[in-house]
Amino acid sequence: MTSVPLWFERKFHFSFPAEMYPNIRVRLMGTPARLEEITRKAGRELLIRKPNEAGKEKWSAQEHAGHLLDLEPLWTARVHDFAKRGSELTVADLTNRGTTEANHNATPIAQILADFRKARMQLIDRAEELDPAHFAQTLLHPRMKTPMRLVDHLFFIAEHDDHHLARIWELIGRASG
Repeated sequence: MTSVPLWFERKFHFSFPAEMYPNIRVRLMGTPARLEEITRKAGRELLIRKPNEAGKEKWSAQEHAGHLLDLEPLWTARVHDFAKRGSELTVADLTNRGTTEANHNATPIAQILADFRKARMQLIDRAEELDPAHFAQTLLHPRMKTPMRLVDHLFFIAEHDDHHLARIWELIGRASG
């Protein structure tokens, strides 16, 4: 398979035990390093190249990296939703307007990577502060209309990370190969 599946077409099954949290935490902690490794050897022109797919301009590899950074406030807000013991997770902007308008291609990749690493570590630290009971608590995911535990939410973030890392790798690999 050579094409990354569309994110909004993904289906999730959260049937694993909450005790999987340490494994998920390690995935989340590793995303900045994996992002850095994938982008490390790519030149600026390759990173900011916007592909045209089916007549529509898509995000560059660097914009995908910026998107990961852009979503950290949403992920953190959702961790706060669990801490507050709310009923539904904070709603995402499904148009990704923030990423589209951010002009990530004008920002040095090193800055995006550094900011993402800092934001991700803050997210992990915030999750670590919560009582273990929060990891099994459920809140409704607003788009999928599915109950999610905190551990499911963190798994969802890790899957989202991997989706964009795969897309970045695909964009860099296709252009250089």
